[in-house]
Amino acid sequence: MTTVHGPTTLTASLPMYNLPEMRSRNEAFWDALAEELRRDGWTNLPARLSLADAAVPYGIESDVLFSQTCGYPLQTIHRGQGRLLGVPTYDAPGCRAGTHRAFIVVRKDSRFEKPEDLKGASFALNSRDSNTGMNLPRLLFARLAGGKPFFGSVVETGGHASSIERVASGELDTASIDCVTYVFLQDHRPDAVGSLRIVAETAESPALPFVTSSATPADKAARLQAALFRLAADPDRRPVLEGLRLRTISKPDPAAYAGLLDYAREAAELGYPELA
Repeated sequence: MTTVHGPTTLTASLPMYNLPEMRSRNEAFWDALAEELRRDGWTNLPARLSLADAAVPYGIESDVLFSQTCGYPLQTIHRGQGRLLGVPTYDAPGCRAGTHRAFIVVRKDSRFEKPEDLKGASFALNSRDSNTGMNLPRLLFARLAGGKPFFGSVVETGGHASSIERVASGELDTASIDCVTYVFLQDHRPDAVGSLRIVAETAESPALPFVTSSATPADKAARLQAALFRLAADPDRRPVLEGLRLRTISKPDPAAYAGLLDYAREAAELGYPELA
């Protein structure tokens, strides 16, 4: 067996679905993957997950051995910075094999019944670089906006959980929430979403991929990917995967992620290049 050495500063993180209540489950997933890698001769692996990573970081740095990221930034601000490893399939409403989507949510007691009703409303935006928070709803509302601003205001909140809090409190009217985030909040913070309802679903898109830095050599990335697939296929690891609602992890299709730019182009062609 060839021993795989590396710098002592490599990092691993799972920043996308990282509610504090899910910390032990995310750590169990990394521990299982690290065990697979050690069996394959890897050394100097991160001892634990980096838990403070932003959901949309400034970049995928060269020290990133393993992470999960939003698919839209991979085509924009993170273009060329990451290697795709695997695409998850989640056991969650709104997901199909290797895909997810966003839910447009409002308070149960609001007057809004369909997307058209939201014209002039206030929108809670997690990030301008988000696929489910911005890119997917931008296309949905571009088809309704007639080339003009649609919302009365768009307020950046910094995260899906914060968006939900501000809609639930009545401070803002609506938000577009990743359907996987939504089900995790139902699992772990039912009170946070109990006052909300879904008025629309966006188009689907490829699920959030597992990645490594583009600085990771191709041979090491291939072995990392193989270890990820072994983990997903191991029946003894089912409790680890089920703890994160993971049904399986499969080979990603780069063209599917590049297709997210088609959504952006269509919105621009409709005269709605910015969610507004």
